Amino acid sequence: MIFLIIPVILLATAAYLLYRLYEHIYERRITAYQNKLLKNEVEEVHNLYLTMRGWRHDYHNHMQSLKAYLAMDSLKEAKEYLDKLEQELDDINLLFNTGNLNADAVLNSKISLALKKGIRVDYKAAVPEILPVSEIDLCAVLGNLIDNAVESCEKVEEDSRFIRLYIGTLRSQLYVSVSNATNEHVRKLDEEYITAKRGNHGHGLKRINRVVEKYGGYINRKNEPGVFVTEIMLPL
Repeated sequence: MIFLIIPVILLATAAYLLYRLYEHIYERRITAYQNKLLKNEVEEVHNLYLTMRGWRHDYHNHMQSLKAYLAMDSLKEAKEYLDKLEQELDDINLLFNTGNLNADAVLNSKISLALKKGIRVDYKAAVPEILPVSEIDLCAVLGNLIDNAVESCEKVEEDSRFIRLYIGTLRSQLYVSVSNATNEHVRKLDEEYITAKRGNHGHGLKRINRVVEKYGGYINRKNEPGVFVTEIMLPL
């Protein structure tokens, strides 16, 4: 009998190890892909800041050009010049100036998308310029928090959609709070809840947890009627 049991145990062990290996490889690939997206967002906002700096630097020249057109009564040319400048400014939509370039990158990208989807967003954010948290980890936390909030809002009626975001320094820690509309009714917010969230949402929750654990931080999730709240504290 024992000779029959041993192969079964070995087979079950091998299957479990293969499953864990596959899960590890899958999560590594997803993480690498997500890191690539976050890096692109940071580079995008860097370019926006460079554009803004360049525009501010050229402000004096723009004013001189407009004065020259007006001095020659060239109103048509002056208007065309202003239209071009206006278009340049319309291409620059920066909602956040937190004090931290990496935080600005992901927040401007994600919150702009939320607003385009008709979600009401209230926000206040101030982030230290230098953080012990890596650039990728910071963007992963903020990006996944907002992605999950947007996903949750999309499941409720349009006039009930909202996101409230607050980031600041509290007791020598970086405090992040995200509240959003939800139609979920969850009693137990633990690993079982995270596992139940398949796809990007579930992976995003795991990624947030790993970053918070990595830096010895604190995370609290609350599900109240119509509202889902996530609070995170990371030591500075």
